[in-house]
Amino acid sequence: MACEEAIILAGGKGMRLRSVVSDVPKPLATVAGRPFLAFLLDHLVGGGIRRCILATGYLSEKIEHAVGQDWAGMEIVYSVEEQALGTGGAVAQAATALAGKSAHVLNGDTYLMYSPLELEARTIAAGTEAGIALASVDDVARYGAVIVRDARVEVFQEKGATGPGLINAGSYFLTEAALSDLKRHRAPFSLETDILAPLAQRRQIVAFDRTEGFIDIGVPDDYARAQEQFRALP
Repeated sequence: MACEEAIILAGGKGMRLRSVVSDVPKPLATVAGRPFLAFLLDHLVGGGIRRCILATGYLSEKIEHAVGQDWAGMEIVYSVEEQALGTGGAVAQAATALAGKSAHVLNGDTYLMYSPLELEARTIAAGTEAGIALASVDDVARYGAVIVRDARVEVFQEKGATGPGLINAGSYFLTEAALSDLKRHRAPFSLETDILAPLAQRRQIVAFDRTEGFIDIGVPDDYARAQEQFRALP
């Protein structure tokens, strides 16, 4: 049976975005007239997700007020950080609220058009502990490239490389094994560095590139560009 639960990392302060968004947490930044988080939640509902855990922290009460307990029929649950846990610690804490043993995990400041359930199916078919959705971009410089061999992630390259390539788009499927690995770490820790990088070394992450429409709002320039990108979405 397919996993219908997701975790969205929505606890960041968005320090690099403070010059243009200062009164709300980054996931609530207004994009094309709506909170950015609304687009993520809509995408999950359309992708077959029925329960979403929002891992919040900074100004968490504003997210709870904006989203509530139900979003278009998708149950909303909150996992609030009382102190900084890092991306890995935030997922680990949120995972304790899961009804099942696996989860779709998404960053709260990036948007990607992809099928969560197809990513899950690809992961299960490959027999890996995790799956990652990748985006193709014209220049990997700001993100760091993801090197793929035989449909599996081989390495996450640090920022510095330039030119076209594949990047981590911030959307994952984590199996029971991957979620169990989170429990062995003490917060704060990084999902990307402490969990995903070692999994890649063991060739335990399947790469999924049937994606499009990658949008990032992490810095002011990208946030401004996202306004037009979202208006152009179907």
